[in-house]
Amino acid sequence: MATSLSTQDFVLAASLFVGGASVGYWIGARHLYSQTIAVSGQDQNPDAQGAASDGELGSVKPGIMEEIKLALVVRSDLSMGKGKMAAQCSHATLACYKALASSNVKLLNHWERSGQTKVVLKCSSEDELNELQAQAQGLNLCARVVRDAGRTQIAAGSKTVLGIGPGPARLVNQVAGRLKLL
Repeated sequence: MATSLSTQDFVLAASLFVGGASVGYWIGARHLYSQTIAVSGQDQNPDAQGAASDGELGSVKPGIMEEIKLALVVRSDLSMGKGKMAAQCSHATLACYKALASSNVKLLNHWERSGQTKVVLKCSSEDELNELQAQAQGLNLCARVVRDAGRTQIAAGSKTVLGIGPGPARLVNQVAGRLKLL
């Protein structure tokens, strides 16, 4: 005698499958969210500054669906070439990533899972860069300034790029929202 599934049996089976998959996804997401990244030592990049006055990077807590972004602020008065700007922005990104990897892994994971939004902006002077760094640190955002090594286009020790974040877009925008795109 062959048995056939009734509509009710099919709906029940489908509901159990979807419910089980949802619970499994939720448990897996919670597990990934709580994992930590092993980092050996402090930031090894001598070109990046900002760690001394970070404040409480771990205190920044984004909402579950909140947008997270990293702002890279490039000094336009230095007239760097495109390749130089790209290299300096890479240094700033890595410095910010390393800082959060040791102080706010949950925020960093949230940024990674939400597309790693980055925006490149410009400022007109070192003084403006310093003001932006102070504002970011006042909001407990990660703020890393990159100093050039002086091997190519720029004088040694020149502050070239400021990385702000990754952090909640609402906070990053409080600092860099008025700046123009590069």
